[in-house]
Amino acid sequence: MKKVIKTIATAALVFAGFFAFNAGTTTSASAATKSTTSFSSVYKVAKSHLGARYVYGATGPSSFDCSGFTGYIYKKGAKVTLPRTAQAQYNSLKHVTYKNIKKGDLVFFGGSTYSISHVGMYIGKGKMIDAQNRGVVREAVHAPWWHAVGYARVNTPVATDAD
Repeated sequence: MKKVIKTIATAALVFAGFFAFNAGTTTSASAATKSTTSFSSVYKVAKSHLGARYVYGATGPSSFDCSGFTGYIYKKGAKVTLPRTAQAQYNSLKHVTYKNIKKGDLVFFGGSTYSISHVGMYIGKGKMIDAQNRGVVREAVHAPWWHAVGYARVNTPVATDAD
């Protein structure tokens, strides 16, 4: 009898561990799907403003400066509020390396991480969308006129059943 109870208890523990492992996998898949959905939503907002005028200090919707643009697209596309300036955005976010950059991450430019003067959103294949003196454009992250000094990931809200 003790052997049967011990076998049932062991089976229950194995089942519980299997269930917990699979529940974690499902959560990760949901998070990955939400991340892709968030990028798509943010990018859709960003693309809809291609060609908008650059105005220093502008936060949209008809004209932007660089950090006003990134703040606007994340607020409208993912309901995430970012700090107002490029430096404050860099200081408040989790940093990543260029090797680990993903679509939707922010790319920061300037003399150093202590003197950031520009920000854009990475859109894949070495390109970004940003607001600069030519207005809102798509361009290469490593264009000769930019000096990338850092990269950061914007945490987007986790999906709920109500989303």
